[in-house]
Amino acid sequence: MAAITSTSISASSASHTGQASLAGFKAFWRQFFAKAFDPYRPELHYMRGPGPAWRAKHGAAAAFRLKSGETL
Repeated sequence: MAAITSTSISASSASHTGQASLAGFKAFWRQFFAKAFDPYRPELHYMRGPGPAWRAKHGAAAAFRLKSGETL
């Protein structure tokens, strides 16, 4: 005859597992929102067009391409 045994998780262990999964869930969403709504936009800080070193080398009046509608 086979004996039937049962195991159960103690209440403190079960609550600890639930807290760990809740903490992981919160951490995931915190990271998600931090990355999704990051205010830093590097494309706004890139240089566009020739800078002071280029002008020193080629002269301030040197010709370079402008986008249509741009002026110096």
